Amino acid sequence: MQSGILLLDKPVGLSSNAALQRVRRMLGAEKAGHVGSLDPLATGMLPICLGEATKIAGDVVSGRKCYRFTIGLGARTATGDTEGAVVETAAVPALDAAGIDAARRRFLGRQTQIPPMYSALKRDGQPLYKLARAGVEVDRPARDIEIFELSVLGFDAGSIDLESVCSKGTYIRTLAEDLAKALHTCGHVTALRRVHVEPFGAEPMETLESIAAAREAGGWPRVLPADWPLSHLPRVFFDASQVARLMHGQAVAVPAEAGIGAAARIRLYDEGGRFLGIGESDGGGSIQPRRLFVL
Repeated sequence: MQSGILLLDKPVGLSSNAALQRVRRMLGAEKAGHVGSLDPLATGMLPICLGEATKIAGDVVSGRKCYRFTIGLGARTATGDTEGAVVETAAVPALDAAGIDAARRRFLGRQTQIPPMYSALKRDGQPLYKLARAGVEVDRPARDIEIFELSVLGFDAGSIDLESVCSKGTYIRTLAEDLAKALHTCGHVTALRRVHVEPFGAEPMETLESIAAAREAGGWPRVLPADWPLSHLPRVFFDASQVARLMHGQAVAVPAEAGIGAAARIRLYDEGGRFLGIGESDGGGSIQPRRLFVL
């Protein structure tokens, strides 16, 4: 089983976990996890960490996300998308480019957002969506998010197409509802696609069909190395004796040629270039292993 990151183009109609389980079965992966959930309605990039790469999932989930989505105006649903029942309707005012542009500018930058009830967030161990399905609504603390880009791709009398680059934790369904409200109506998401997850913007994706075809042909789909999304971290190489100490959880001296002067997270490699995991420099000349791969 390869350890690494598979970029799945999740199809519509599957939950992120259902898509993950299909990939696991096709690849025979004992250990795998998806990074960032996509609603069943949504399609697009779902990074799946395989094997030891699950240990760097936290570094992937923290990246920016890019979404394309459509807001259907004039109706709000219980779920914020087409899967829920309509709970509110409103007239849609005449739209023009200037008015939409003024509204979307209000959502740029750092802000807080209240997560929807239909989400996987938990309250006392219970997912909010289960409470919502039981007709229970609870207070949700607002979360800090950031909208880096929000572009209008097109619009007509009843819908708007947009693209957004946003921070982790941003709910596009909530953004769509809030934007519709800013246009003096209500709305819900009718289409949603995650274009990419940082830092995989230019990388091609696999589909469930392409994975199946690769396996039937006796090969493998494209799996990125586990250290691929960690290029922003300094890289340090260690000799055999140092590797032995690291793999036993012991601190080692920072090689002089590494040039690591301040406290920092670093990538650990042996002399042959094999990725060992992530360590942390204390800024005083030593490195402590933090997340090591089983070699």
